[in-house]
Amino acid sequence: MAFRNEEDKKAYWRENLSLLAKLLVVWFIVSFGAGILFVDALNEIQFFGFKLGFWFAQQGSIYVFVALIFVYMAKMNAMDKRYGVDEE
Repeated sequence: MAFRNEEDKKAYWRENLSLLAKLLVVWFIVSFGAGILFVDALNEIQFFGFKLGFWFAQQGSIYVFVALIFVYMAKMNAMDKRYGVDEE
């Protein structure tokens, strides 16, 4: 990675850490929140014949985690291009 200047390097890492923090908050809410904290409230809702709290703990969180990986990949590719550090 060759940044144009030190300012771009700092801005890149600031933006990268901000994105990472946002995605980790989503990860925490889905894994800990939906799977443990809000499970009783979510269990009152049926989803494909299962209680929603159970479904999130067993299946839904996995789908969200995979989606987070793709969101991170897309955002980082765009950020790399914007800062001129993408692979050709």
